Amino acid sequence: MSTIQHRLMVDRRRVLQGAVLAAAAVPLAACGGSGGSKDSATIKIVDYYADEPDNGIFQRTLEECAAKVGVTIERESLNGTGLIQKVLQMSSSKTLPDLLMLDNPDLQQIAATGALAPLSDFGIGADGFIEGFVSAGTYKGSLYGMGPCANTIGLYYDQDRLSAAGVAVPTTWDELKTAAKTLTSGDTYGIAFCAAASYEGAWQFLPFFWSNGAEETDIASPAAAGALQLWVDLVNEGSASSGVLNWGQGDVGEQFTSGKAAMVINGPWQTITFDNSDVNWAVAEIPVPKAGDTLIAPLGGEVWTIPQTGDGDRQAKAAELLSELLSASRQLSLNTERYTIPTDSQVDADYLAGLPQMASLVESVNNGRARTAQLGEAWPKTAEALYNAVQSALTGKASPQVALETAKADYLS
Repeated sequence: MSTIQHRLMVDRRRVLQGAVLAAAAVPLAACGGSGGSKDSATIKIVDYYADEPDNGIFQRTLEECAAKVGVTIERESLNGTGLIQKVLQMSSSKTLPDLLMLDNPDLQQIAATGALAPLSDFGIGADGFIEGFVSAGTYKGSLYGMGPCANTIGLYYDQDRLSAAGVAVPTTWDELKTAAKTLTSGDTYGIAFCAAASYEGAWQFLPFFWSNGAEETDIASPAAAGALQLWVDLVNEGSASSGVLNWGQGDVGEQFTSGKAAMVINGPWQTITFDNSDVNWAVAEIPVPKAGDTLIAPLGGEVWTIPQTGDGDRQAKAAELLSELLSASRQLSLNTERYTIPTDSQVDADYLAGLPQMASLVESVNNGRARTAQLGEAWPKTAEALYNAVQSALTGKASPQVALETAKADYLS
C-alpha cells in the first residue's frame, strides 16, 4: 500500500468518526431544523460552475463521489457574480445547502456571519495541504473550507516569437521590460495584462506588489509604488497597450491567441484555449524585482464548506462527500482534466508526470499567498483601493505614489 493510499484510509476513518460525533452533537432545534433528516440520502449542493466544461466535469465528479458515500445529489449552479448575495439570503431564510462552494476570498465574509461549520467538527483536517490554501479556508483560527483545485497566474509566452527575436524568458523586472520592448513590433505588443477596475485587476497586480515587499496593511508604501511604476513604464514605453485598462483576463488571453501579445499574465484556466490556438506557448513564473527574489503569487481556487443547517445527518453525509472530493485520486483526475493545480502537495509528482508544462505554476501555487491572509473579510475594500490606484497611475492622472496615497485615503481611511 502506498503512503498516499494509507493516508487516505486514515483520513476517511477520521472523517467518519468526526461525522458521527458531529451528528450526535447537533441540537434538535438548531436553525429551526431537526437533529436528523428523513432524507439524508440526498445532499443539496450549491456552486458557481455554471459554464462548460466545468459544469459537466463537476456534475460527473460530484455524482461519483456521492455514489461512493451512498448518497445522491441535488445540485444548483449559480452565476458567480451574485453568489454571495444569494448565500446571505439563504442564510437568513435558513435554506442553506448541505455543501456550499465559495471563491476562496469570499469565505471570510460568509464565515463571519456564523453560517458555516468548522470542518474539524467532521474530522476534516488539512494535513499535507499547501499552507496558502489552508490559510484561505481559515477564519479566526478554524478551518471552514477546503478544495481540491487551486490556481494562480504566470507569465505565458509565445516560444516562437521569443526564439525569433533572440529573447530569453525574463526572470527579473529589468529583463521583463527589455524583453517586452524587444518583442513589440507592428501590431504585436511585448506583453499584455489585466489592469481593469475590477478584482481581476487587483489580482493581477498582486504578484508584483507582494514580490516587491509591499503589504496590504499599507498599500501606499514605497514598495507598492515601485511595483505600480513597473506597470506604468510598460505602458508608457509602448511595450503594453493602453487597452490593459479595460481588458479582463479573457481579453488578455485573446490578445495572446490572436498574436497581438507575445507574453501575457494569465492563469491555467486558459490552457485549453491556448492549446486550441496556433500559439506555441509555454509558461514561467512571473518575473521578480531582482535576481534571487522569491515570487509571491496570489492563490485562486474555490473552497467547499459545510453550512450550519441544523441537520446533523445531512451534514455528516456532506462531510463524507467532501472528504472524497479532497482525496488524492480525485485531485489528480480533476486537476489533470481542468489544468488546475492540486491543493495537496503530495499529489504534485503524479500530476507533473502527466502535465510537466505546469511545473512553474505548481511552484507558484505552493509558495502562494491567500488574498485574505492578512486582512480577512476586509480584503475586498483593499482590492478596490488597489485597482483604483492602478487606473489612476496608468491613465497619467497621478504618479504611482500619489495614486496609492489617494486610494488609501479614499477607500481605507
